[in-house]
Amino acid sequence: MCGIIGIAGQHDVFPELHAGLLALQHRGQDAAGIVTFNNTFKMKKGLGLVSTVFAERHVPRLAGPMGLGHVRYATQGSNEELDAQPMAVNYPLGVAMVHNGNVTNFGQLRRSLYQENHRLVQTTCDVELILYALAAELETKNLSRISVDEIFECVAAVQRKVQGAYSVIAMIANVGMVAFTDPRGIRPMVMGQRFDDEGPAYIFASETNVFDYLGFERLRDVQAGEAVFVDMERQVHTRICERAKPAFCVFEYIYFALEDSVLHGRTVAGERVRMSRPLAATFAKSGLAPDIVIDVPSSAYFFASGMAESLEAPYRRGLVKNPHMGRSFINPTQEARERTVRQKLNPIKDVIAGKKIAVVDDSIVRGTTARHLVRMLKDAGAAEVYFVSASPPFVHPCVYGIDMSIKREMIAANYSVKQIARYMGADAVVYQQLEDLQALYSDLPCCFACFSGVYPTELSDRDLEELEQERVCSKNK
Repeated sequence: MCGIIGIAGQHDVFPELHAGLLALQHRGQDAAGIVTFNNTFKMKKGLGLVSTVFAERHVPRLAGPMGLGHVRYATQGSNEELDAQPMAVNYPLGVAMVHNGNVTNFGQLRRSLYQENHRLVQTTCDVELILYALAAELETKNLSRISVDEIFECVAAVQRKVQGAYSVIAMIANVGMVAFTDPRGIRPMVMGQRFDDEGPAYIFASETNVFDYLGFERLRDVQAGEAVFVDMERQVHTRICERAKPAFCVFEYIYFALEDSVLHGRTVAGERVRMSRPLAATFAKSGLAPDIVIDVPSSAYFFASGMAESLEAPYRRGLVKNPHMGRSFINPTQEARERTVRQKLNPIKDVIAGKKIAVVDDSIVRGTTARHLVRMLKDAGAAEVYFVSASPPFVHPCVYGIDMSIKREMIAANYSVKQIARYMGADAVVYQQLEDLQALYSDLPCCFACFSGVYPTELSDRDLEELEQERVCSKNK
C-alpha cells in the first residue's frame, strides 16, 4: 500500500507535492520521492520519511509546473532505494510514473516485456512493469503528434495486460498527465480542481485529505477502469478504457484511509461509525457487559465510540498515543511492530484499573500486537479484557497491495476464536461478522477477498503460491 499524488498546475508545484506527501505519510514510511517536469524530468527520492528524504536545498532544483509524488510501503519486492518511486524512462517518450497497488502477473509480464519489447526490468517494484508496458504501447504511435485517443488506447492496452490492483499517475513529457485505475478500481484515486489566477490546476491523489490542505476542491473519484488525461493546456479528457465489475478495497474504510478523507462520496469517519452498529450487536449477543469501551488509537476511535453509544456503555480514552511514532501495521518486521506499540501506547491506569474493558481495534492480523495490548491493560489493573476487531477474521492472503500475503502469519486462518483469545490472554475475542460488513456495502461493490477468499481478479492456486513465496523471500532479505 502506498500514497500517490500528481499535480498539473500553472506554477511551481514542488512545495504542494511535498505538503501532499506529508498528508499521505500514513500510507507508507519506507521511501518517498518526487519528480517534476519543466522541459526535463527532475527527481529526488530515497528511503525513509518525507521529512528525511527532502531538504531545503532540493527546492529550487525540483521546481516545475507539473509533478508526481509517492510514499512507499513495500508489500512486495525489496525495500531498497532502487525500488523507490517515482520511476522514469526517456524512450520512446519521456514518461515518469507513480503507482499504488500490486501487480499479480509480475513474472509473466516481466518475461513478455523482455521477449516482445526488449525491456529489461531491473527492480522488484511493480511500477517499473507498468511504466515499461505503457512505454511499449506509446512506441507504436506517431510520437510527433500523438492524439488524446491514442493516449487512451495505450492505457487500455496496459489495463488489458497488467493484472491486479493499481492506481497510476504518469507524466508524458510535453504531452500531459494521465491518471488511471485497474479495471475493477480496487485501489483508490480521487481528483480535485483549483482555479488560480493563471488558470485551472488539477490534482490526483490516494485520498482527499490532501485536497483540504492544499486548497483543492474535490471533483470525484476516478472510476474503475477509467483514464483521465490533462493536456499541456490544462484541458481535461476522460474515458472508461477497460471496465470489469468494480471491487473497491473495503480495508481502505477500515484502516488505511484517514478519517477525514472522502472515498466514493463517503467520509471514512462516518463509515467506521456505520460499521460499529452491527459490531455492537454482535458483541451484545455474546452476553458480555463491559464497564467501559476504549479504542486502540487512532484508527479505531470511531469504531469504539460508535459501539459504546450502541451498547449504552461509557466510552473512555484508556490508551495514550505518542504522536511522534508511526503506524505499527506498516512497519516491515514483527519486531519493529511490537517495538512501535510499546513506544507509542501507554495505558491510563486510573481509567483501566478494576474495570471490565472492551478494547476495540480496527483488525487482528497476526495477533502478537493484540496480545501485547491485552497484557499491557491487565498489568494496568483491568479486571477483564474483551478484544474487539472491527473487521472480520483475516483468513486469506491479500494479493492487491496490503501486507497480508502470508497465510501462515494470519492467526484467524490457523486457530479458532477461543484459541485466539487464549493466545492473547483476553477474556473474550469478538469479530465483526463478514455478512454484516457485506450488507453495509450492498450499494458499493467492494473487495472482501482477505475475509472471504473470493478474489475479484482471476487467480490460480499457482498464482497465489508464487505471490506468497515472493513475499516470503522479500521478508527474508
